[in-house]
Amino acid sequence: MDVVLLSRIQFALTIAFHYIFPPISIGLGVILVVMEGLFLKTKNPLYERMAHFWVKVFGLVFAIGVASGIVMEFQFGTNWSYYSRYVGDVFGSALAAEGVFAFFLESGFLAILLFGWNKVGPKMHFFSTLMVSLGAMFSAIWIVVANSWMQTPAGYHIVGEGLRQRAEITDFLALVFNPSSMDRLLHVLLAAWQTGAWLAISVGAFYLLKKRHEDFAKASIKIGLVVALLSSVLQLFSGHSSAIIVSKYQPVKLAAMEGVYEASAPAGMWLFGYVDEKNEKVLGLGMPRLLSLMVHFNSSTPVQGLRSVAVKDRPPVQATFQAYHLMVMIGMGLIGLSMLGCFLWWRGKLFETAWVLKLFVIAVIGPQFANQFGWMTAEIGRQPWIVYGLLRTEQGVSRVVSAGNVLASIILFSCVYALLLFLFLFLLNQKIKAGPVEEAGPSQTA
Repeated sequence: MDVVLLSRIQFALTIAFHYIFPPISIGLGVILVVMEGLFLKTKNPLYERMAHFWVKVFGLVFAIGVASGIVMEFQFGTNWSYYSRYVGDVFGSALAAEGVFAFFLESGFLAILLFGWNKVGPKMHFFSTLMVSLGAMFSAIWIVVANSWMQTPAGYHIVGEGLRQRAEITDFLALVFNPSSMDRLLHVLLAAWQTGAWLAISVGAFYLLKKRHEDFAKASIKIGLVVALLSSVLQLFSGHSSAIIVSKYQPVKLAAMEGVYEASAPAGMWLFGYVDEKNEKVLGLGMPRLLSLMVHFNSSTPVQGLRSVAVKDRPPVQATFQAYHLMVMIGMGLIGLSMLGCFLWWRGKLFETAWVLKLFVIAVIGPQFANQFGWMTAEIGRQPWIVYGLLRTEQGVSRVVSAGNVLASIILFSCVYALLLFLFLFLLNQKIKAGPVEEAGPSQTA
């Protein structure tokens, strides 16, 4: 097999596995802040027990996330050495900022929550939880900034010749606030908040169905539903804003997302469909001219299509189209489910409606799939560029790594990640089965 394809598969494998964990930690961080805040306000020990339980889950997620994320940084130097040289100035500053402003902040205060629970007071608990949550979000900021620069480069100039070429920062603020970074950051954070919220809802629903820890379960579901509903509705506006940015700076990606082939014409949106790439058409159910209306606020405004560029400059249309529409369908489903939950809560029937609770239990996988499909849309839709408009993907690979070496590492990574996933699910299941402590938390009994 081709070394470029294998290197892409390897990186996709590692990042897909790693990306299971950061959204959980970001979302749980927000949930923990709410719980600690409610405890400070009400002095109800229930909220402290909730925080104590979810901190343990957060620590497990953080540990696996760190272990799985380190691998990607080594891949930059092994499989993508030319790319690393090309963007080293940009990525070096962003990743260094992540380490200084995010990782140490999150891990330092997490140590207080995990190992100093009964050694500090409630206010210090709240402050530490707030810092852990901010640290998790700061980590997302710098990773999204670096990746967004690959989508919409800004604040740089190219120096050197031939294989010595590289991007050098000329304006750090322009790099940070490149055209897509803030919209993409908000989209990622909202998705992460939903991920944490639905984990809390799922576990709470599980306890209610088993008739265990009912006060804990009801409070977890209520907090989770509020966060899930707010973040999912805001996600609609964030997604629309992101689509406008994509239409302006990556129009070919947008064309692949909606299967638009006409070089320049008003375009519709598909609810679902199948892309016939050979005949360059989509078979499915759609709404004419809606894409033009959504991104240009005028149904008659043309949208740039795939025929405006050579075939070699188009992303894989089928994969981009399906990933995007699956993300949207899951997102709309989660909005509907969170609205249904809030409606039943308002009517006083939520905790007695077993079929809804069962849906809540399995809904925890929804945000995970949506996150993966969203990331696939962004990265596959960027092809054939690894840095949009500047560096093609096949130019970024290492010249000395063989296809056999990459294939062997893919097999090894698959085995290790399968083991890590099993370990994570096993430990998470053990913590959920054990449940929260029923007595007052340590800080209350000390």
